[in-house]
Amino acid sequence: MSSVDLVTRDRRPRLAATEAARAEAARLDTVHAGLAAEDLIDLVVHRLFPGRVALVSSFGADAAVLLDLVAAVDPSVPVLFVDTDKLFGETLRHRDRLVERLGFTDVRTLSPDPIAVMATDPLGVLWHRDADACCRIRKVEPLARAVAPFDAWISGRKRFQATTRSRLPAFEPDGRRIKVNPLAAWSPADLAAHTAARDLPDHPLVARGYPSIGCIPCTSPVAAGEDIRAGRWRGSEKTECGIHFGLATDEENGSGI
Repeated sequence: MSSVDLVTRDRRPRLAATEAARAEAARLDTVHAGLAAEDLIDLVVHRLFPGRVALVSSFGADAAVLLDLVAAVDPSVPVLFVDTDKLFGETLRHRDRLVERLGFTDVRTLSPDPIAVMATDPLGVLWHRDADACCRIRKVEPLARAVAPFDAWISGRKRFQATTRSRLPAFEPDGRRIKVNPLAAWSPADLAAHTAARDLPDHPLVARGYPSIGCIPCTSPVAAGEDIRAGRWRGSEKTECGIHFGLATDEENGSGI
């Protein structure tokens, strides 16, 4: 048997798992997409993926709403937070306030592989010449390693945030996993109403003109009338960090992320 045949044979289970996830995500979206966010989270956490789902949160501009909803369902759900080593101090302090307020018991702070950082970004300025590579080693790869044990993960994306998210489903495939978007259909007014009703703390940078918050070098204030994500990677065509392009691990695709 040739090496090509061996590689093809080895990839078949991974491809089958990916296809199965795609079909299952489509089925789940057809059946459950109309559920209220709270009910959808309860379904995912307690019936569909009990003990096998995590919440991924940036603790960014409007993250408090989803965190609050998940905590009300089960505060023991693992919360995965990527600290890229380039985040605003305000984000880290906002994270700590929310974790204490909401009572999460399993918050996992993920860090970039120091060996990878030393090899590709020893001076810490990779973001300036190759933002995609910087996001990959500081955010995408750490998160991919962290979600590997889970069958599903919960995301806070909404359709109104960007044109690339305008058709966002409640359930979507992510390699062999299912990604769940309970707030996909929520509007800014919905978020504001829930925040007020629950008296949730705002991220301190929102009041300073940051409606979308990432790493310090690649986030800037947004002027009135601009798209809410205009301050992310300003001046470039980049619109996403990459975690929502698929978090396949080495074992799943044979060539890394």
